[in-house]
Amino acid sequence: MRSRPGRERDLTEVRASPKRPTIMDVARLAGVSHQTVSRYLRFQGGLKPATVERVDAAIRELNYRPNLVARSMRTRRSGRVAILMPTVAFNPARMLAGATAAAHAAGYAVDVLSLEGGAEARTERILELADSGQVEGILSLAPITPSSDELLARDAAIVGSSDFDDEMRGIGELADGSPVRELIARLADLGHRRFLHVAGSQDFASARGRRQTYLDSIDELGLESAGVFDGDWTAESGIRAVDRLDERDRPTAIIAANDLVASGVIRGARDRGWSVPEDLSVTGWDNVPVGQFLSPSLTTVDIDLERLGSNAMKRLIASVRKEPDPAPDAPISRIIWRESVGPAPTD
Repeated sequence: MRSRPGRERDLTEVRASPKRPTIMDVARLAGVSHQTVSRYLRFQGGLKPATVERVDAAIRELNYRPNLVARSMRTRRSGRVAILMPTVAFNPARMLAGATAAAHAAGYAVDVLSLEGGAEARTERILELADSGQVEGILSLAPITPSSDELLARDAAIVGSSDFDDEMRGIGELADGSPVRELIARLADLGHRRFLHVAGSQDFASARGRRQTYLDSIDELGLESAGVFDGDWTAESGIRAVDRLDERDRPTAIIAANDLVASGVIRGARDRGWSVPEDLSVTGWDNVPVGQFLSPSLTTVDIDLERLGSNAMKRLIASVRKEPDPAPDAPISRIIWRESVGPAPTD
């Protein structure tokens, strides 16, 4: 390439500068406008071969690295995905950790953002972000409401988690009550025949799912039920449920809606002079960390929220890469058997 007057001086000045070379430096060294360099980076074509050669040579000589936005304009690939977090009182840290790990494993950087407003407001902002060219895909852990046509028309892939409603109450896999049947079946194998369920608030699909699974399992397995106590997810509701039991016809096993309710059940049982698990077996749900340190340690259902987030991110990455959705994974729930469960009392 023929050297133009002042080119060597420009090159020397840029190399001597402590600052990272800019698009203006490339333009000056190549003897073109910065709009021409920008057009080159966008890979729009229409430039003369000699101009392309000069810009390309200037980029190599300066070791110029286009910033993220410039690279995305040229290649339509930013190497970034975004995760939208809910703003309500819900802690999605475990789901976020799983989603982020899956994105990093696939070679993507992750931006995390939180948007105010309901599903419609979030949807509007997400669609704007999808068309901005800043990210290749967006995973929303909060509910959104775009139509299929809106999703397909965007430059970035969009995947909305189907695990929460607009008030961040668990639905989908999080509302699956099937582990309750496994709990009851195992307790029946240990000789238990009469059960009680202390339910969570019925405003939650997860509470309704566990309640219905309890009723179906009792009927299917030919067992007896002391009823369902409709609680509110609190330890106090567990205490109240036990306090109202008839001493002469009490259950030998209680299926609590969550670990907090189960802790109330255990406290209520002790207040009545009943030992756990010798007189009463108790199970919870959620595997809160303190449960393993209680005395007795609490049998519970663990929900793998990290895997839930990871699975959602894998669906997004498949959509970004125009690949089929990943095959269904194993269930996200597992029962952790601990000391709060034992054989039914014999007397």
